Amino acid sequence: MLAGVVCYAAVSLKFRFGYDDSLDVVGVHLVGGIVGSLLVGVLAQASVGGVDGALFGNFAQVWYQAVGVVAVVGFSFVATWLIALLVDAVVGLRAEDGEEDEGLDISFREERAYVLADWVPEPLAIRSTDV
Repeated sequence: MLAGVVCYAAVSLKFRFGYDDSLDVVGVHLVGGIVGSLLVGVLAQASVGGVDGALFGNFAQVWYQAVGVVAVVGFSFVATWLIALLVDAVVGLRAEDGEEDEGLDISFREERAYVLADWVPEPLAIRSTDV
């Protein structure tokens, strides 16, 4: 429940800060992963995972989990940055403003994902002779 509340709050922050995260990756995966990883250090039980957490007297486990979180976030940041540099050099990271305004289906695929027409086809009439 705690992770759900924290993730909801984190997702709502994207509107305040105005960063582009249409899939809520930061609010759900980053923040939820951090909360979950730290809570493992609190709730771990030796009979299940081999080591006790802070709830069972091993307060050092929260520190170990925090160090792990920092290491994973650091590695992920550097790896993602390098991949983004490579992709940007090869094909570019973003579409042009005009392409986004027109719609990426048109500018990249030259087709529409949804064709909304003003007409609706007549349903097939069942004739009494067909039965």
